[in-house]
Amino acid sequence: MSLTTKQQEIEAYQSAYSASNFEVIQAQYRKRLLLELLETHQPKRILEVGCGWDTIANSWQSFEHLCIVEPGSEFAEKARQDVAQNNKVKQNNKVKIVQHFLEEATEQLQGDYDLILLSSLLHEVPDVEALMLSAKALCSAHTLVHVNVPNAKSMHRLLALEMGLIDTLYALSELQKTFKQPRIFDLQSLKTLADLTGFTVVSEGSFFMKPFTHAQMHTLAQSGFANQAMLDGLWALTKHFPENGSEIYINLQRKES
Repeated sequence: MSLTTKQQEIEAYQSAYSASNFEVIQAQYRKRLLLELLETHQPKRILEVGCGWDTIANSWQSFEHLCIVEPGSEFAEKARQDVAQNNKVKQNNKVKIVQHFLEEATEQLQGDYDLILLSSLLHEVPDVEALMLSAKALCSAHTLVHVNVPNAKSMHRLLALEMGLIDTLYALSELQKTFKQPRIFDLQSLKTLADLTGFTVVSEGSFFMKPFTHAQMHTLAQSGFANQAMLDGLWALTKHFPENGSEIYINLQRKES
């Protein structure tokens, strides 16, 4: 795929992402997972690949250096504005924003990161192996790589399967087609990709149970039925159903030969 075509697709994705209502709530719980990871590991040098509308710098500033690699022009501009308005980040930390695809940007990056964030990304890119190998090229022996993606075995997909709405858990939903997402992972296929590209899985899991589709969840939230207590309960439910949260994650380190 040419760089021009990839850029056209990321620009189209920005518009589709903005129009997805429940994604705002889903993103809040995805951010909650990231913040727990950051608080646990306290990384000083972070690479955030694909920041979307809300860079991690808006929520956590205990880093010494943050590099944001974001190909979307609107996403990258929002990150620049956020950093410029955040006095704590501007005065006490160094933030670099590279508007590019990671695969074409590795020579501009310094490497030796404590943490590389590939959050809500691998299910969207055309060449997942190229992206993972680019991330690995920026790893040292101590670097932790965090990956999260939507889960093929999410409760809402299991329900759709049992209702006869889909023939397989790996069928793409209408929302995924709108987002031009070419694939959906389960934990096993995600771990297989990690192994294939030279990583060892340090930890894994899923988070935030979602019993219904984004559109249905949005209706429940708008009506007040799915209130904050219920949403937090859905977050906690994955302790009972560890493989069936709406999204899955793996934390990785580079294999040492």
